[in-house]
Amino acid sequence: MIYFDNSATTVVSSEAAQTALRYMTQDFYNPAAAYSPAVAVERDVNSARARLASAFRAEPSELIFTSGGTESNNIALSGTLAPMREKCRIITTAVEHPSVYEPILALKSRGWDVVVLGVDTAGRVDAKELENALTENTGYVSIMHVNNEVGSVNDIDGLYRIVKAKAPNAVFHSDGVQAFMKLSPVKCDMYSFSGHKLHAPKGVGGLFVRKGVRFAGGQLGGGQENNLRSGTTNVPGIMALDTACTQYANNREANLQKMRAVKQRLYNDLSRLRDVRLNGPSVEEGVPYILNMSFLGVRGEVLLHSLMDKGLLVSTGSACAARHRGKNRILTAMGITGERQDGAIRFSFCPGNTAAEADAAAQMIEESLLVLRRFRRR
Repeated sequence: MIYFDNSATTVVSSEAAQTALRYMTQDFYNPAAAYSPAVAVERDVNSARARLASAFRAEPSELIFTSGGTESNNIALSGTLAPMREKCRIITTAVEHPSVYEPILALKSRGWDVVVLGVDTAGRVDAKELENALTENTGYVSIMHVNNEVGSVNDIDGLYRIVKAKAPNAVFHSDGVQAFMKLSPVKCDMYSFSGHKLHAPKGVGGLFVRKGVRFAGGQLGGGQENNLRSGTTNVPGIMALDTACTQYANNREANLQKMRAVKQRLYNDLSRLRDVRLNGPSVEEGVPYILNMSFLGVRGEVLLHSLMDKGLLVSTGSACAARHRGKNRILTAMGITGERQDGAIRFSFCPGNTAAEADAAAQMIEESLLVLRRFRRR
């Protein structure tokens, strides 16, 4: 089986799995307890927090552990708006992950002033459009770092400067789920990440909140995470995340080179086929681990199942939107519609993927296209 859907989730590394197992079966104590074994676990969690915070060039107190990207994105928004006395302008983009896009749309239906920015054909935000949308009443801006479907990269540092110059009181949040540990740290007020995109288990992630940002936090209860996100500390998840992130940090450049080589190889192989189009940024401009291609004359969902039968696992877009039929919001925003949208497939890679797998995948795709295109509608 060839797995090219690593933007949906990744296999947990053996080292991260062993770490989680240790904190489930040996050092299983609740770090909120007062006896010495629990205090030792609390120290371990605090050490992990400090190491992860360093990836943001931040202080440990600026990092809140959560259940993952969706929770982080949701509480970034709700926790920022809660202290506000009046409704403000909220700015986001048309290509955000559903965990950013849907909560903001819900606020719009309740009377909040929401502006949804368009993107260019590569899926990137236009800085001038953002600047024009900013007002003194802007309170929250959320722009993703890396697009999860086409791999485009936004200049978060540059966009942050624009926001602070024109709306200095606005909170700037970035969904970094597809970028964390893979790309260099960026300047923002809040940054979300998730462990299962980095070979850590599902159910653990975090939210960076810059010191000084007015933030009411998320769920209430026992006061964990500096009283900003209550709930029993997920020690196995946090410590496994720490292990996975340490592995990624120690091999970052090598990992990126491996994934870039696989992406380039698959792109070269597929470009030789008839009626194939690249979606999003050029191969060089996009991240090394996401490739989106359209295969004209077939429906992406049909091709996906054909490839699954051959032993290749891919996707037609975000896993969180896979069960919602209809138009692809991200591709539509980029101007990719009709037959080209219908035939879009996303390939996403991890450091364990190989050029040989890329060649084998291209062969499977060619074989499937030869069969499926015979049934092309006239």
